[in-house]
Amino acid sequence: MKRTAVRAALLGLTAALLGRAALAAEPSAAPELPIPPIAFRARVLDNGLRVIAVERRATPTVAVQVWYHVGSRDDPPGRSGFAHLFEHMMFKATRNLADEQFDRLTEDVGGANNAFTSDDVTAYQSVVPANHLETLLWAEAERMANLRVDAANFRSERAVVQEEYRQQILAAPYGRFFNAIPGASYRVHPYRRTTIGSIEDLDAAELADVVAFHAAHYRPDNATLVVAGDFDPAQLDAWVDRYFGHLPRPPAAPARAPADEPPWPADRRVDLAAPRVPLPAVALTWLAPPLTHPDAAALRVAAAILANGDSSRLNQALVYRQQVASQAGFDADLRVGPGLLIGYAIAAGDSALERVRAALLTEVKRLIAQPPHAAELAKVKTQLITAAFMTRQTALGLGAAVAEAAVLEGDPARVNASLDDLRRVSAADVQRVLRRYVAGAHHVTIAYRQAPAAR
Repeated sequence: MKRTAVRAALLGLTAALLGRAALAAEPSAAPELPIPPIAFRARVLDNGLRVIAVERRATPTVAVQVWYHVGSRDDPPGRSGFAHLFEHMMFKATRNLADEQFDRLTEDVGGANNAFTSDDVTAYQSVVPANHLETLLWAEAERMANLRVDAANFRSERAVVQEEYRQQILAAPYGRFFNAIPGASYRVHPYRRTTIGSIEDLDAAELADVVAFHAAHYRPDNATLVVAGDFDPAQLDAWVDRYFGHLPRPPAAPARAPADEPPWPADRRVDLAAPRVPLPAVALTWLAPPLTHPDAAALRVAAAILANGDSSRLNQALVYRQQVASQAGFDADLRVGPGLLIGYAIAAGDSALERVRAALLTEVKRLIAQPPHAAELAKVKTQLITAAFMTRQTALGLGAAVAEAAVLEGDPARVNASLDDLRRVSAADVQRVLRRYVAGAHHVTIAYRQAPAAR
């Protein structure tokens, strides 16, 4: 959704809720084909802006992305939703651009633009015909340096964000449920604040807060520019130097408050009630390592075995055989800091929620006791790698893959290692990581029910 922020966990769980497409064919026994590396050039300007260029001339289009190293974990205390709010503000007027003119520079030439906010990053993504690259680079530099942060823009975009909250969280039957998972799970880490924030925190915000947030985080030394597609490398370098090179680097380094999440000392339970809950739901969460951890790939494969498609273990066991759940899923929500493993199920009919919870936990732990068979493991790895390949067929997806490696993993070269990591995951690896992060750790139970009717 355009310029709509949804937490990483909510995105992953919603994808599972709607059902991930499973490959119909069994994996081939043919030898694995080599994964060709993505070639890129990276440099850092004197003002600290990191620039990554990925040349691929398959189509006469180019994708320009600016990933700012700021997310909802950086929201000021009592101001949840600030990073998301600023995602919207960046499409307003600048010194030399009118309100919404950025849309005209992209959509009116046959291109598109979008943006998203997560816990760790705010990214702006555009695709245009290749002959409009210079204009788009100028526009990105313009809104980095000269955004007009005034009271009228602030009030209008705050109202837009609050309406998003009403639609996505309050109106959706399970919006409150998924939105509550981070806050119910994390004890102290800023990840416990949701990206979309709250109406109350947004109401409490002042214009001065917004101005200070922009000055602190929207700066060249806190951003990564990724250009992918059809361009001349020498010309790109010249344009980047012309439009971004003169932007000043603030004297003090970007501030990011240290954050950690100590191991959970005991199991916990959180009971939630809300209006208009069609069927009760339950989630189980465990702490997971950062996405740069060596166990990250095995956790992704484990989550896929449990939840990818109709043939996944949770779907087969809870929905089809036991018929205790109408839907079930599992997500490895990995982040720059400590992530979460999230299993959930929505009850079927009059199934008791405790029975649904027990079935969910049993099936997750069964993967520890009974390793995936060879075909099952090969299938889910093929699904994950194929999905990544499909994404990288466009300039936008290719640039996003490199940007994610650069910004979230700290090294753009990780884009050429992540798929090999998935391919190397063994059945023993799957069992090992679940044994460590599930069987050997405490968890949180989040129960979600219909609220009693008001008298």
